[in-house]
Amino acid sequence: MPQEHPPKVARRRRIGRTALEVTALGLGTAPLGGLYRDLSDEEALATVDAAWQAGIRFFDTAPHYGHTKAEHRLGAALRRYPREAYVLSTKVGRHFVPRTHTYDGSEGWQNPLPFEAIYDYTRDGILRSFEDSQQRLGVVDIDILLVHDIGRYTHGDRNAHYWRQLGESGFKALDELRKAGAIKAVGFGVNEREAILEAMREFDIDCALLAGRYTLLEQAPLDDLLPECERKGVSILLGGAFNSGILARGLLGDLKFNYGDAPRDVVERVARLDAICRTCDAPLAAAALQFPYAHPAVATVLNGARSANEVRENVASFETPLPRELWLALRDKGLVDPRAPLPLD
Repeated sequence: MPQEHPPKVARRRRIGRTALEVTALGLGTAPLGGLYRDLSDEEALATVDAAWQAGIRFFDTAPHYGHTKAEHRLGAALRRYPREAYVLSTKVGRHFVPRTHTYDGSEGWQNPLPFEAIYDYTRDGILRSFEDSQQRLGVVDIDILLVHDIGRYTHGDRNAHYWRQLGESGFKALDELRKAGAIKAVGFGVNEREAILEAMREFDIDCALLAGRYTLLEQAPLDDLLPECERKGVSILLGGAFNSGILARGLLGDLKFNYGDAPRDVVERVARLDAICRTCDAPLAAAALQFPYAHPAVATVLNGARSANEVRENVASFETPLPRELWLALRDKGLVDPRAPLPLD
């Protein structure tokens, strides 16, 4: 009998030069921390269970999400499954202390836990953050540790200060943890490709979580980051494939682009993308999720979800067969960089 192929979401690629392999689709957990909308513990549990049932075996979280809420929820869900069956990543760069100021809601968290962040990229700060995450997750064996939100996008004029912390001692902590086997891979989790390029010049990373920047709307990483990742064997964990939502629903959605209101030129570009998708009878969301995975440097496409239904929608979009004509039309109309690998098979 012919051997059955696994669903697309369950296909695996290796992280850098490590032995870790992650599924093509991963679950991002910012929504479990209450990003833009609060959800119950039961909804969070059902979301993780739906991902598991679909074949997803890579889960990413961070202390920042819901001010530690997402780590608590993800750990509670995953501890019911065999530890060797999934890959888990979390992040460092902040540690959390009891809140002393009223939370103003500016970060988008709804009903976060009563803690506030202290940025700390020093050796001691990273080790403390790692140990705190182990306890919140209830999981000792964290596979991937990512330096979170370092870069000008987050820190502005303070960015040079935090890079000094990382360069003078923070990288030492990552090296120690990796050499000791406490983690299997290290990397960065950022919104800027420039931060990843800078990191690769200073330290031997295995992977990087890039939020957006390589999507149907943005392909600048083809200029520098993606070729450098291929050259150095660094894997990209691609988040934000929907660019904060506008590629999920098109012009029928809330028109959010990269955490804010979509500018006119982006709305016009999405209209053109959607028109070609409709002509080819292809859902825009499916094209948005499948496009970045065609690049060999992209090990997984991470998608957040706040319900079991959203997980199932994302999985269906990733699994939907799309015609070759769609990709060729997008390229011919100048909507996809001609250098970009296309999912033609």
